[in-house]
Amino acid sequence: MIHVVATINLKPGVRDQFLEIFKANVPNVLAERGCRSYVPTVDLESGIAAQGPLRPDTVVVDEIWADLDCLKAHLAAPHMAEYRAKVKDMVVSVELQVLQAV
Repeated sequence: MIHVVATINLKPGVRDQFLEIFKANVPNVLAERGCRSYVPTVDLESGIAAQGPLRPDTVVVDEIWADLDCLKAHLAAPHMAEYRAKVKDMVVSVELQVLQAV
């Protein structure tokens, strides 16, 4: 299994609009070969001292893929190109962490 943490930093004030577009694409992603989980998340005020400051303009996508080939196919999927075109003016940066269990 491959775990991916995708941190998407957005322009101020567009998170709700971004999430609407993102969530519309989730069924397409879940239908892809090897997709085990694909969940957008946002910071939650927890009151836990070790938690960093809340990021109101950030979405973190928690993904699980069967293997690296499935992840690479996902990144090249036509519906992902369409999604990226729709959100390109909202996104400041994207950082991927590709992880494996040990």
